Amino acid sequence: MNVYDVIVIGGGVVGTAVLRSLAAYKAKVLLLEKSSDVACGSSRANSGIVHAGYDAESGTKKAYFNVKGAAMFPSLTAELDVPYQKVGSLVAARKEGLSALEVLRDRGVRNGVKVEILGRDAVRALEPNIADDIEYALYAPEAGVVSPYQLTIAFADHAVTNGAEVRLEEKVIALSKEGALFSVRTEKEVYAARFVVNAAGAGAAEVNALIGEEPYQETHAVGDYYILDHKEAGVVRTVVFPLPDERGKGILVAPTADGNVILGPTSRKVPHEEAERNAVTAEGLLAVREGAARLMKGVNVRSAIRVYAGTRTAVGGDFIIEESAKVPGFYMLLGICSPGLTSAPAIGEYVAEEAAKKLSLEKKEKMIPLPKAFRFRESSAEEIAAKAKEDPAFGRIVCRCEKVTEGEIVRAVHSPVPAKTVDAVKRRVRAGMGRCQGGFCQPRVMEILSRELGIPMTAVRKGDAGSEIAPYEVKDGYETL
Repeated sequence: MNVYDVIVIGGGVVGTAVLRSLAAYKAKVLLLEKSSDVACGSSRANSGIVHAGYDAESGTKKAYFNVKGAAMFPSLTAELDVPYQKVGSLVAARKEGLSALEVLRDRGVRNGVKVEILGRDAVRALEPNIADDIEYALYAPEAGVVSPYQLTIAFADHAVTNGAEVRLEEKVIALSKEGALFSVRTEKEVYAARFVVNAAGAGAAEVNALIGEEPYQETHAVGDYYILDHKEAGVVRTVVFPLPDERGKGILVAPTADGNVILGPTSRKVPHEEAERNAVTAEGLLAVREGAARLMKGVNVRSAIRVYAGTRTAVGGDFIIEESAKVPGFYMLLGICSPGLTSAPAIGEYVAEEAAKKLSLEKKEKMIPLPKAFRFRESSAEEIAAKAKEDPAFGRIVCRCEKVTEGEIVRAVHSPVPAKTVDAVKRRVRAGMGRCQGGFCQPRVMEILSRELGIPMTAVRKGDAGSEIAPYEVKDGYETL
């Protein structure tokens, strides 16, 4: 049996942040993820907002980890080479909403966040397309936008580069503790560990149940989103929120870290069994269009290139970040909904420190850095020529919309956490994320995956098992149609 110091269950942004922080110690650590890649749950489908920290109730774990995490993003994303922009945020309000903005401002001040209330003229200077009836806004200059899936992947890649292990398509089906060791059984293997971290997101309650930990009452909410084409980028400069209500922060309009515009999300509660379906509804998309129009003028949803839905899982009003009282060494990270993405780096650091104290782990002198990736779309003509001379594959464009080369795709396939599916390639290098959504480049991406992985085209998958895109040759299979 393989024995680890720590096993992390769940490959979302929180689980990979914990893994990366653990990789800074002299320890044997492993992450188990049930899907075909990291960042396949809530970390794949969310707003990508780095929240400043004024919204969370003062004194809560949400407030503490939000503010601490937000402060880490500028240096962290530079270190990991992840798209991030500090664009600031506005909570827009009509005349009758001023008192609510004052409550948020005062809370932000208590939380240690830089905030101020702006009048109509100052708001328009920041956002010329703000709706005509918006009179005030709470401005938080430290807010930003980040690529949530690329951050998750970078955490995992950096952890593996520094000795951690990531095993995909290994759903945990049994969990027990005998003496000082946990036994962690997946559908493929049995592992042992001295310390276990439950960061399974929407599946965290199920993992808790496996060990016999007291159940927490979870609620799941699905949110619908629009993504607009790059050409709409000028319509919004900051993250623009409405006044929050009991359902959450509301439908926002914001730039993304990759140059698109995002609209959403809605918030509709769903039962546990539907928490990971991520299906949009016509009613939800209508609500997004109407919500965006109430905030901003000139939002052209006809330039939408994709709609999608993401799930948020909450447990009461705060994060659950604690060691089990019933099962020592079993650490629970439950209900890490918004601002979970912003909080993830700080949560990862904190949990790793807790595990290190418990297990007497020694910190490494330094971590091996991730190399800076070549990106064709961000490079000068001279840089492109030099890279293509070194390797001609970096001069052959595969994805025209996002200007992604064959060399970048090959690099993704052979990265520390390898991209083995079309969607995994998309999340790493954006091939297929442009206006045609893979209509042009997907067959070529499939060919590259087939060649680099040594598998037939019929075995190339979109994502998880059963998602083969071309399951048989036309000549061999057309009689069965």
